[in-house]
Amino acid sequence: MSESNTVALLPGINSPADLRLLPEDRLPKLAEEIRAYLLDSVSQSGGHLAAGLGTVELTIALHYVFKTPDDKLVWDVGHQAYPHKIITGRRDAMSTIRKKNGVSAFPARDESEFDTFGVGHSSTSISAALGMAIAASQANSCRQAVAIIGDGGLTGGMAFEAMNHAGALDANLLVILNDNEMSISPNVGALNNYLAKVLSSKFYSSVREGSKQLLNRSMPSVWQLARRAEEHMKGMVAPGTLFEELGFNYIGPIDGHDLKMLVSTLRNLRGIKGPRFLHVVTRKGKGYLPAELDPVAYHGVGVFDPSKDHLPKAKPGSPSYTEVFGKWLCDMAALDPKLLGITPAMREGSGLVAFSEQYPTRYFDVGIAEQHAVTLAAGQACEGYHPVVAIYSTFLQRAYDQLVHDVALQNLNVLFAIDRGGLVGPDGPTHAGSFDFSYMRCIPNLVIMAPADENECRQMLYTGFKHDGPASVRYPRGKGPGAAIVEEMVELPIGKAEIKRHGRGVAVLAFGSMVAPALDAGEKFDATVVNMRFVKPLDEDLILKLAETYDCIVTVEENVLAGGAGSAVNEFLISQGQLPPMLNLGLPDQFVAQGSREECLSACGLDVEGITASIQAFLNRQAGARPEGKQANAGGRR
Repeated sequence: MSESNTVALLPGINSPADLRLLPEDRLPKLAEEIRAYLLDSVSQSGGHLAAGLGTVELTIALHYVFKTPDDKLVWDVGHQAYPHKIITGRRDAMSTIRKKNGVSAFPARDESEFDTFGVGHSSTSISAALGMAIAASQANSCRQAVAIIGDGGLTGGMAFEAMNHAGALDANLLVILNDNEMSISPNVGALNNYLAKVLSSKFYSSVREGSKQLLNRSMPSVWQLARRAEEHMKGMVAPGTLFEELGFNYIGPIDGHDLKMLVSTLRNLRGIKGPRFLHVVTRKGKGYLPAELDPVAYHGVGVFDPSKDHLPKAKPGSPSYTEVFGKWLCDMAALDPKLLGITPAMREGSGLVAFSEQYPTRYFDVGIAEQHAVTLAAGQACEGYHPVVAIYSTFLQRAYDQLVHDVALQNLNVLFAIDRGGLVGPDGPTHAGSFDFSYMRCIPNLVIMAPADENECRQMLYTGFKHDGPASVRYPRGKGPGAAIVEEMVELPIGKAEIKRHGRGVAVLAFGSMVAPALDAGEKFDATVVNMRFVKPLDEDLILKLAETYDCIVTVEENVLAGGAGSAVNEFLISQGQLPPMLNLGLPDQFVAQGSREECLSACGLDVEGITASIQAFLNRQAGARPEGKQANAGGRR
């Protein structure tokens, strides 16, 4: 073996410009090194693994052929973009990924000029890339715009809206479908690769365009016949007719791990104008057998030992809120045959695995289509069924119109189990559930609940399910304080809070995940602490009584302050002409950067120390504002 074949290539790749200096025949070796580096890095830091392992060759080919960052690569969601980050100058910082002040888990515009569009949510890439392609056309620039979207992302309606628009334009847009669900079947072989080469060649493209113009002018019917014949030929070996009908020049499918084929096809496509669609077949977890065999488990991982064929087992302990929901759903389904479960492609993340196995005919995974998920539930509810929509807070934002018009306006019996309410830590601001109290509170008919612990979560889910009308239960990521779970399900009185600690002077009104730290902080001030339970409707009688009795009221929530639960308390008291000194604690008016969940809560002042410090500072200000000589009543009015 020659020395050139043994010298490591990756240390010399600090930008795509370095990559483009390599001979094409060295690219497979670079792919091996990137795959090994990615596996080693993620096993030590945690993060997204399987998707990135599957896009190594595609990423290399894209940066090799296109002149990035002038040419724009737009990654959908971004789980698969770790190889892109390694190639674009962030290799040595990959150990910090998803950590405080570290590399983002997703492409981020403020992190690198090669991250052309910030992502984290699905199905946005084609719209964004089309916008860039139109801008290039407006500027008379020949730069390219490329959207890389997975087969999951393509289930989102927004992707088809963008394609429907793009097909009617002459914009210089290339859409690459990274299809990692189907196997590389025999038709993705010599014949299909040959066809892809022919269909993407400049000669074929020029003949096709010239014939189209000539026949359209002279013999339109002949052109239609020729077009149908071409589509029929493609359809024999490729599922491209739909994309052709949308106005795209469809090429593929091709082997997404064949670098020579990828580079050749992309070079051809770079020379073709207008909307183009390349279908690439890849394998999630490529090159690491455990991830190939179980790409779901290896999608997002913690620290693990890559020499073993399994991930470390979770330590026994109290269940997470997601697990509490999953068990409740199965228990409730056993009691009510009209319960239906819906998820927008988040079966594992939202805790529906057991339900999908036990009740397969009552389980509906609609793909990455949140709008459809909510309106589907509305339709089911119209017919007397009782759907439960399991959805992350950050993803429910995408179905806001459907939540308002299709569910709440019609006052339908739909229960929303809202996971990842509040800060999510390493996944950063794209996945944080920072706004749901605010965006739900203004919707009529909608009951909003926030459990303080695991058992309360179970009872609230039951309460919301039994409620006549739309209801939501919003719970945080991870585990709760470890409360014992009572199997018997009991309806909680709607709109009634619970005093958890009696004290004097200060009343702390805590919502959901903030009850536990508020109780600890309350001990330091001998404060009364209330588990509010309901954001809507509020326990107005109790709030009014507290306002009349205590020196000041503090509200604490893991939601933005603007329009949140604290604002609801303020608004009510103002309407009653009763507004004692108020302190509202919650998330700031900014996107909270990634870090561990504990670090994020601390940065926002929502851990025990932060809540304590904020209350003490508030009390000091109140004491300083009193007329000179008047002593503060440490015990307050109670």
